[in-house]
Amino acid sequence: MGGATKTARGEKKMARGEMPGHDMPLDRELEDLSPALRWREWMLRVEAVLFAAAEPVSREILGRVVGKDCSVELLIDDLQEELRDRPYELVSVAGGWQHRSRSAYAPAIRAAAAPTRSATETLSDGEAMLLMAIAYYQPVTRGDLSKIFGKEVSRDTVASLRDAGFIVSGPRSPTPGAPYTYVTTKHFLSTFGLETLRDLPDLEALEDAGLLRRGEARPGAISDPAAEMEDDGRALAD
Repeated sequence: MGGATKTARGEKKMARGEMPGHDMPLDRELEDLSPALRWREWMLRVEAVLFAAAEPVSREILGRVVGKDCSVELLIDDLQEELRDRPYELVSVAGGWQHRSRSAYAPAIRAAAAPTRSATETLSDGEAMLLMAIAYYQPVTRGDLSKIFGKEVSRDTVASLRDAGFIVSGPRSPTPGAPYTYVTTKHFLSTFGLETLRDLPDLEALEDAGLLRRGEARPGAISDPAAEMEDDGRALAD
């Protein structure tokens, strides 16, 4: 009888939006709730965290708001099913999940000209080309980048990509002087909708699509980009 009363009390609090209390430690297990309501509350918590987050959220972080035996992947599956007919969705990107508007509604969002929560930094053509070269040939030094483009790469351009959170310093190069290399970040993956560096489009495909001139950003002295990207760990955390 007591157990049934506790469950009914918990369900009433849930219906009033009072689960859990703001001044109490988060109850992850929610044992006072029926299995159906417990699962529903976990789904809502996960969705709330994803909605509020500025960057993709990992499974480990989402695990902090649900029961220890709860499957975050199954929660995400149910949330994705619920959002099937909505203009936004949950996507797997950069080692986590993120709320994103569906691409079909991009024209409407642009036409509205309203500030967005995840506005992408505007890159100049030069910055975009440099970022692409770093992404494909990382870890790469500024000297290597200069060889790729056939001209000196500006320190200011590299600094602008670093300030935007797209790149960080990587391991030192084994070449004379041991200069620092540059690698992309998880913010880079998130901004461009990539799960890992393996999701980068093939250079030949970019050329075939007319998005890259033949031979442009192809180095003469840099090793094969497929080998350079073999270790996805080179996309470092911000």
